[in-house]
Amino acid sequence: MSYSDRMQRNHLYSVLLSPRGAPRMVDQGKQIAQQFLSPFDSLIGLIGDSGSGKSILLKGMFPGIELTNDDEGVNVRPLPIMNLDDTGFFSPHTYHLDIRFELAFHQAHELADAIRLALERGKRVIVEHFDLIYDQLGMNAHLLIGIGEEIIITRPSVFGPEPNDIRDVVFASIDNRRMAHTAEDLVEHSLIDRRVYHFEHYDVRSGFILSFHDRPNIDLRDLESDVKQLIERDLAISYLDANHVLIGDQRHYCTGPRMHVTSTGKIRNFQLYHEYLTHPVTKDSQILGLVNIPSNYRLSDLNSLRLMTFSEPETNS
Repeated sequence: MSYSDRMQRNHLYSVLLSPRGAPRMVDQGKQIAQQFLSPFDSLIGLIGDSGSGKSILLKGMFPGIELTNDDEGVNVRPLPIMNLDDTGFFSPHTYHLDIRFELAFHQAHELADAIRLALERGKRVIVEHFDLIYDQLGMNAHLLIGIGEEIIITRPSVFGPEPNDIRDVVFASIDNRRMAHTAEDLVEHSLIDRRVYHFEHYDVRSGFILSFHDRPNIDLRDLESDVKQLIERDLAISYLDANHVLIGDQRHYCTGPRMHVTSTGKIRNFQLYHEYLTHPVTKDSQILGLVNIPSNYRLSDLNSLRLMTFSEPETNS
């Protein structure tokens, strides 16, 4: 019995907040690999919408991995996993494929057959959009990761979870993450107008946190008002390059340029907490921004735990 099996046999699932921006997502991937990945995991599945950060997370989990999809254009190189018999003596140990991308070039049953053959030969296969191949493949992943507003990490068993369960959760929450990221960039944009340039980023459900070593002399109600005016103008948000987006016609630095709504007007119910928060350890001052939640929220509700049970409520007879 392997050490990895003894350590992870009781792992049901873990939930992490999805970071925004490539550097933080890479760091998160490294953490996931250290804490949850076993050397004996042969089939690793990722589920999430385009732009959610799947490929970047993989670069953190597997430094140096050669991805076969291409977000910048059309990748014309043949898919290595489809040519297992032709790779010769120096064949790869790990194969990657993006099912949504490859379905433009191969039938689903061909991709499923190639994955099964690679597994039979002792290879590791990493599959993005795993939910699109699950029915044809007929087997679940050893490690299954969903990326939406949160990152869900699970080791499926005969009891689940099924890939479609993960898909339903992460696809339902991804809009909140897009709205929060766009609102975060609008707040940054307004802070730069106020000559505030230095802060760190933290995450919270349905929102974001900007943290300052030195508290800026800014009225948060005025800052909120300026951002709401940008939202009301319904400015287009568009990808410019790997490190920038356009807000209207203004170039803005962003390391997660694909994780935005298409225009500022799609941000629902933006609000800033009107007082600075204080980090309990570093004592830094923090600004909290939220989207798409009721105005009567409590801070303690944002990252609350919710009980899941199958038992029926008791009734008095």
